[in-house]
Amino acid sequence: MDLEAVHTFVAVAEAGQFQKAATDLSITQQAVSKRIATLERTLGVRLFTRAPRGAELTIDGQAFLPHARELLRVAERAGASVRPGRRPLRVDVIASRVAPSALMRGFHQAHPEIDLDVVMLFDVETAVGAIRSGAIDASFRAVAMPGHPLPEDVESVRVLDEPHQLLTGPAHALAGARSVTVAQLTGHRIWMPGIAPGTEWAAYYDDLVAEFGLTIEATGPNFGSDALLDTVADTPALATLTTARTRLVWPAGHGLRRIPVTDPTPVYPHSLLWHRDNPHPALAALRAHLAATTAGQDAAGTWAPGWVTPR
Repeated sequence: MDLEAVHTFVAVAEAGQFQKAATDLSITQQAVSKRIATLERTLGVRLFTRAPRGAELTIDGQAFLPHARELLRVAERAGASVRPGRRPLRVDVIASRVAPSALMRGFHQAHPEIDLDVVMLFDVETAVGAIRSGAIDASFRAVAMPGHPLPEDVESVRVLDEPHQLLTGPAHALAGARSVTVAQLTGHRIWMPGIAPGTEWAAYYDDLVAEFGLTIEATGPNFGSDALLDTVADTPALATLTTARTRLVWPAGHGLRRIPVTDPTPVYPHSLLWHRDNPHPALAALRAHLAATTAGQDAAGTWAPGWVTPR
């Protein structure tokens, strides 16, 4: 149904005259008549009759009027829902317990007036596709892994280098250390069943293993963080790696230890990705917030793969 014709119908009904409606709409009376005629053909009924005082609604016109007004209200709401600044800023944070989720919570606290829609996508290719299609406005990712450069229309900026920690049970050989060097991890079994082949985090840990000769095992099903923590707590020969801002909660009896890794400190590089033509005004506010509140880059004594350098 032609919404312009519906709008014209409502204008004539409210004005009571074709000429007055034409003036209100800044079009000619002939254009008003054509639109009403088109709408009547679409509906298969007469909507107006000519009267000495102007145009009067027929019984069908009276029945159609409230629905026509509702059609126009729905159309206005639909348009408003996608206007920049009128719809929520939609951001992918990967998972609820990781650093990007905490960064978005901080942004929400600083800008409670901005509506947010937080989603959790799986890998960088899925996230980039959603950015390019307009399904999301931004995503936090470790970007540009070997053989997977970002498309030219997707921008990125490094926002956080997150230090790693070793997570052990109370009986692990390194459980009493205040910090451990990367060299001290050599020969210890590090179990990380959440590493999925082909993802950006799998590429990151492949480079970490190649650089320092670590033993990282991704064997077995991934039953989530709770099962991982249970196993690490009960198995003296196993440890896992986590990042400093990852939120983990375990029963008091587990006695788990979070131990900083140093010399150098491996950091996981979080970048913000967005489409270069995205006009959402809250996107600029998010970028400014991240620039003002996250740590500086290229800190001395840290390590990250060379391929994560932003374009």
